[in-house]
Amino acid sequence: MSQKVPGIVLLCLLAGCKSSAPVVTKAPEPVILKLGNKSFTTDEFFQSFTKNQINGDSARRTDLREYIDLFTNLKLKVMAAEQEGRDTTEGFREEISTYRKQLAQSYLNDKEVIEHLTAEAYQHLKEEVNVSHILFAVAEDAAPADTLAAYNQALDVRKQILAGTDFSTAARQYSKDPTAAMNGGNLGYLTAFQVVYPLELAAYATPVGSVSAPVRSRSGYHLVKVLDKRANRGKIHVAHMLVRISPSATTSGGGDEGQRAAKARIDEAYNRLEKGEPFDMLVKEFSDDRESRNTGGVLPVFGVGQMVQPFEEAAYGLSQPGSYSKPFQTNYGWHIVRLIERQPLESFESMAGALRQKVVTDTRAEVVRQALVQRLRKTYSVTESPDVLAKTLAMADSSLLTGKWKLPATLDAAIEKKPILLVNKQPYTANEFLETVVRRQQPRKDPSSSARVQMERLFRRFVDDKVIEQEEAALEKKYPEFRSLMNDIRDGVLLSQVMEINVWEKSLVDSVGQRSYYDAHKEKYRYDQRAAATILEVPNDDMLKQASEMLAKSPYQLRRSVEELNYGVNQSALTTKQRETLFDLLVLMIKNPDYLVEVSGSADATERDTVSASRIRTVVNFLMANRIPIVRIMEKDYGKFRPGPTTGPGKNEKARRVTFQLFSTSKKDVEKILNTKQPGAVKLTEGTFAKGANPFLDAVDWQPGTTTIRRDGKVALIKIDQIDPPRLKTFDEARGAVINDYQGVLEKQWLDRLKQQYPVQMNEEEVRKLAK
Repeated sequence: MSQKVPGIVLLCLLAGCKSSAPVVTKAPEPVILKLGNKSFTTDEFFQSFTKNQINGDSARRTDLREYIDLFTNLKLKVMAAEQEGRDTTEGFREEISTYRKQLAQSYLNDKEVIEHLTAEAYQHLKEEVNVSHILFAVAEDAAPADTLAAYNQALDVRKQILAGTDFSTAARQYSKDPTAAMNGGNLGYLTAFQVVYPLELAAYATPVGSVSAPVRSRSGYHLVKVLDKRANRGKIHVAHMLVRISPSATTSGGGDEGQRAAKARIDEAYNRLEKGEPFDMLVKEFSDDRESRNTGGVLPVFGVGQMVQPFEEAAYGLSQPGSYSKPFQTNYGWHIVRLIERQPLESFESMAGALRQKVVTDTRAEVVRQALVQRLRKTYSVTESPDVLAKTLAMADSSLLTGKWKLPATLDAAIEKKPILLVNKQPYTANEFLETVVRRQQPRKDPSSSARVQMERLFRRFVDDKVIEQEEAALEKKYPEFRSLMNDIRDGVLLSQVMEINVWEKSLVDSVGQRSYYDAHKEKYRYDQRAAATILEVPNDDMLKQASEMLAKSPYQLRRSVEELNYGVNQSALTTKQRETLFDLLVLMIKNPDYLVEVSGSADATERDTVSASRIRTVVNFLMANRIPIVRIMEKDYGKFRPGPTTGPGKNEKARRVTFQLFSTSKKDVEKILNTKQPGAVKLTEGTFAKGANPFLDAVDWQPGTTTIRRDGKVALIKIDQIDPPRLKTFDEARGAVINDYQGVLEKQWLDRLKQQYPVQMNEEEVRKLAK
């Protein structure tokens, strides 16, 4: 009996290999599905199944067999897209590239650094810091000697200040900030994101009254003195009117006249405002700010440090919405500011997303980038070629400082196409770096800039870029979840394209097909018996009585108090205080578009007969001038016969007034009022309901009428207006559902064609293994 030759020995003999180095072949991965000639491995399928096991519309887990069908259908559609060449188009490649760049950002940013900077920024936002600084200007790419000289000067001036020299005096003498001569280096109050990050750090790290060590920014070195710190005052929303000073005010001989004309004009506006004329109407007449004049002078919401100091002080000096400042002057002209609202600092949770975005886009972005590079340098080997680098950097000349440096037609043979850098053994040539220099060079106006230093900085940036590029290119290999997500995105884009052409668009434009499907399946589209009803749920009988009374008649009277206006004898013009009261009413009316207001006026027995009507008319005119239409205003003139006390102390004062009663055309406003003290206690629902839609409605007989029931610790008032019997839906009523069902038919027909084109072969043995 012959001996069998071991398989591995036979392979070696055939291949001529040595027995001491056996060839180990990797077993092929098991295939669970074949579509035509394309195979899908068990591992590929299982990863997809695991990731998508939870149904999108519920917590129900997708059955394995059910997912096999979903997976098969998806891959068939993607193969159809590939067969049509949709994955080769320029548009597809651009879309996938965009998605990849977006997805890659979360892998290329150091999350811990971003979270630290985000939390730090919010802590800074809690405080406003009054800061002065002195700038010792030196270019970011200055020669080392110039950089050292600026640093030493900053140290020397700091010693002078610590020895007793006044900081503002030193700022006027030494600072290269052009505003220092006027403000002594004072930047006013600032908070996070309002100055470059190094300066912000120094401002918050330096105690009040102290002077920082020299701080480096792109502009040079700074000395920072902190004058004061205070809690954040939030943001503010105001309207303003602006009277610009005539150009003659800045020319010789005409200054006083131009100033006087502007001052007289703003004073006239202020006097008319004091007499009760609407602010927005005066803005239209007087304001020279074209952008805000037609919107009542309303400006965007702003915070500390975002407006010139006099404007900011005047705005933040207002405490009550509707109040307005006296005229004040800025370098833009004369202003009057009216407060709309003040907004406190939001919580960290609500601001975190926006703060993270700012962190990676403002000057902190370089901190984030350097953290990434430092992390990657622990993984990637970086080797520079000293000789090639030295010769390349020596090519820098003065044209680089003007942004006009050009790549020579021929390069020195010592650097031509020679590697200047290796990142993980991947070579990058001097040519590649110099082409980057041509693209990235920028003109430098600062005389202290050095062409050699600028070239060196561009090289350091080039090195960092290549390290990051290597990481970005390797994301699919390093992170299986990234690779899986990109595959899903690719399939999703292709799927969307072919579904649009083969299913969605067809179903929407094929009105004949829609109608035919509806006619063949009318019984699917039915309304069950339905009740047109209003359901009021309340916690107890007292609340039910209160709610029922408020809902008894439309418009619904709201039990919401509005401060009344009291008048002197025969007075009907509005005082400043009365206008502030009306402003509160105005805000209510604007925020609640279904509100109506009843304006009721009266007079005492000693006053003119017409004064009551005049008071009403003045108030109505104010509301209409502020965009409350007359259809939302009801008038009631009691004259000299207002119900209430007619004897005793103060009876005349009680009669001289205008009062307000709020109504609404919306039942939901009644619900809001009732829920003021106990949110969620009252629930008002109205509409057309089928059985099972509302437990309270299901618990009563379905007959028109009103019923009160108690259930689950609540009291409910159910008012049924009518009962609609079961019926077929018309085509128009069912059209949305018909299109959805018709899409299913088109999709099935398409999939049947694809299965003929790409026969489906399922490996049942692999399926059984997964099912265990």
